[in-house]
Amino acid sequence: MIFYREKLKLIKFSTCFFVTALLAQNLEDLSFGDNNSLDVATWNIEWFPKNNQITIDFVTQIINLLDLDVLAIQEVDDTTMFDQMLDSLPDYLGYYQSSWFAGLAYIYNTETVEINNIYEIYFTSEYWNAFPRSPMVMDFNFKGDNFFIINNHFKCCGDGILDYDDPYDEENRRYTATNLLKDYIDNNLSNNNVIVMGDLNDEIAETPPNNVFQQVLDDSINYYFTDMEIAQGNSSNWSFPNWPSHLDHILITDELFNELVQTEVQTIKIDEYVEGGWSEYDYNISDHRPVAIKFSFFSIYDINDDGILNEYDFAMLLSSIINNNDSTDLEDINNDLVVDIFDLLILSDFLQDM
Repeated sequence: MIFYREKLKLIKFSTCFFVTALLAQNLEDLSFGDNNSLDVATWNIEWFPKNNQITIDFVTQIINLLDLDVLAIQEVDDTTMFDQMLDSLPDYLGYYQSSWFAGLAYIYNTETVEINNIYEIYFTSEYWNAFPRSPMVMDFNFKGDNFFIINNHFKCCGDGILDYDDPYDEENRRYTATNLLKDYIDNNLSNNNVIVMGDLNDEIAETPPNNVFQQVLDDSINYYFTDMEIAQGNSSNWSFPNWPSHLDHILITDELFNELVQTEVQTIKIDEYVEGGWSEYDYNISDHRPVAIKFSFFSIYDINDDGILNEYDFAMLLSSIINNNDSTDLEDINNDLVVDIFDLLILSDFLQDM
């Protein structure tokens, strides 16, 4: 009987070790982006570099592994060391204007992203109360389409109560900043693909009247917080575990939530890929996790599957109908199992409306 119990213990230990080995992850297993989608992320990198060269080495490896097209960064404290890190990232370029209050920055993939302009908004003194760090706009092209990212780092702290009568109340400052961003987009980028992201330092899932994002949430026709499910879900997936809370957000405009765009959003839990877990990540890298979004663009109207909607798709569908060619799933636009004039009419209407 003693022999049996000892053997059973050995079996249990061996099984546990085997399962642990299977589930173990290291930093080399980290991934997110791919060649077929627009992959962007926001990351408060906490007074970069938090632990000098150790931080630089970690972040360099992480950026390469994530394979992002654009990374919006908050809290760059040492721009010299930031430039040093960029030198070891040959596929990427970076941009910042200052390290004021631990400044905002971008890192972008030069092979996939074409920059048109990068500029700050609300940078004059009357807006400093709402924006301790001026929002930074990136105007860029990706695979022929134009996008705008607005990188932000809102005022921190507060008591959770939105005081509408006190302009220096932290919640009021975030409330004002949110509404100013909405005004800017409504008046300047109303028909553009806009992604607002950053450390917004408040909860999007909070109930009124203390939700600083309420005016944006109420305009659900034009705006959508892509990470709302994360905010409403288990705290293990939140971006700021030390509180814990979910403070880093990605907001998109209606041009990006339609039937032609598929999105995937996640908090990238890098801490689960480093040997020392959260304690090592927090000590050497940051107290925030990145939040990333993948935009996969597909179209039922892209008949020749070249990623572009134009007259060549119409010509190919017309030829297929006239010549009674073997049809593809892409050509059966109305999904009635027949490729005919009705599919052509739908495509024609769509192209005319573009």
